[in-house]
Amino acid sequence: MTGLIETAVTLGCQHQGLAWVTVAAGTLACIPAGLRWLRVAQREHYLAGSSSRFALRWWTVSPLNAVGAGVAVLAALATLLWPVAGVVTAGVVACGPLGLTLRGRTSPLAWTRRLRTLAATWVLLEVLVVVVGIVVGPAAILAVVAALTVPLLVDLACAATAPVERRLAQRFVDDASTRLARVAPTVVGVTGSYGKTSTKNHVAHLVRGSRSVVATPASFNNRAGLARAINEHLADGTEVFVAEMGTYGPGEIADLCRWCPPEVAVITAIGPVHLERFGTEDRIVEAKAEITTSARDVILQVDDPRLAALADRLEAAGKHVVRCSATDASADVAVIRSAEVGVSGEMHTVVMGGAVLATDVVLPTGTQPSNVACALAVAVAVGVAADTAVARLGDLPSVDHRLQAIPSAGGFAVLDDTYNANPAGARAALDALRSVGAGGRRVVVTPGMVELGPKQRQENRRFGTEIAAVADDLVVVGRTNRRALLAGATTVGSDGRPDPVTVTCVPHRPAAVEWVRTRLGAGDAVLYENDLPDHYP
Repeated sequence: MTGLIETAVTLGCQHQGLAWVTVAAGTLACIPAGLRWLRVAQREHYLAGSSSRFALRWWTVSPLNAVGAGVAVLAALATLLWPVAGVVTAGVVACGPLGLTLRGRTSPLAWTRRLRTLAATWVLLEVLVVVVGIVVGPAAILAVVAALTVPLLVDLACAATAPVERRLAQRFVDDASTRLARVAPTVVGVTGSYGKTSTKNHVAHLVRGSRSVVATPASFNNRAGLARAINEHLADGTEVFVAEMGTYGPGEIADLCRWCPPEVAVITAIGPVHLERFGTEDRIVEAKAEITTSARDVILQVDDPRLAALADRLEAAGKHVVRCSATDASADVAVIRSAEVGVSGEMHTVVMGGAVLATDVVLPTGTQPSNVACALAVAVAVGVAADTAVARLGDLPSVDHRLQAIPSAGGFAVLDDTYNANPAGARAALDALRSVGAGGRRVVVTPGMVELGPKQRQENRRFGTEIAAVADDLVVVGRTNRRALLAGATTVGSDGRPDPVTVTCVPHRPAAVEWVRTRLGAGDAVLYENDLPDHYP
């Protein structure tokens, strides 16, 4: 009997020792895992749920990662019977998912004050899970759970710190509101699913010749960015302030307009961008329409039937609505393509109020006429003479990384559309490639389009089919939309034959650039359509 007791004690001690090994391994595995998912949270603007959503993508994007995830889960379950099995889970969590690096190639982790706060909150949550396991038991299982659920705990930390961050930012918002009231410029608010930044830049250019104007820099289009733009850039004497306003959900633009109310409101377009957050395009329309609440002039791109319907609705409610178009000369402001003038741009006719103001306006390649029409309407609304605004179209600058034509050392043409990520813009880019690359080899480099919700696979498959009809080569970057693009690019054409496009898959953008550099020459053309940061698979 004594021998049996001694054996049981020995086995119990060994079992307990193995459990502590697993606790240590699980805890240590949280460090590299935390660095990965904190980086994702930062890149996704600290939105709760983002880390878990990307974790699901990464762990299922390739067979190797899927196997690793399965092994980690099975080993975690085995920890119930054999504590040391959790070490396997810890190893997988520490090393994976493969492809998501700790440092980041295009989006390195930046240890800002906000990230440090988030990281400290996440660490507290991890420690809490482990301590509960030690005190209540079983320690090994909860240590493994803490490692497996790092993305979820990062999301919980994002949710927990969001109210604190909002309160901390309120001081800057109050300062911005005070400064805005003191300077008292005419505020122009610009929103839309796409075309916001281009239209904002067009407005600033057209107005600058007649009035003092400041526009929000880069993509400073959320609460913190807009407040920062006002506090740092709105100088005394500014007459017009052009504010780009973005949103990830209902109520965000309404919140911006409470302390930065636009007198002139612009909606450039409606599309499935951020559809995974909104759910439906009708909800996108309603969220964008929040910008019109305080505006005396509402400028809408009515080639979109949803915005045409909104125009009728707002006008019936007593708003002054200016309808803009790239196809309908009867609109209040129309900029209509009339002829192609080569790789440098296209010729357009400008019509306002039914009167033709110009017939020979050349816009740079990639410039969307509907965005220019909206910008012209804004210029007139803030007091710029129509003929003066039209005259300034002659030197309208192109927008960086939005179908920007740039030369290459190899002699081939490059269309840089890496800041575009919507179906309508992608089709326009293919039209530009068709004309620019006439006679040579045409190549499209793309990771596809994201944040299109349930339409993402369908839209990327269609995009692949459209690429096959234009290009000789398709270079697919990354894995996010690889299957959909490949499925579309190999679709059998109406003549019963596959479209003659050669598909190459590369892991990241630098590999694609090297592929292009070594294969293209004079007379060829490449379109870089969209670019994704490396926290995407």
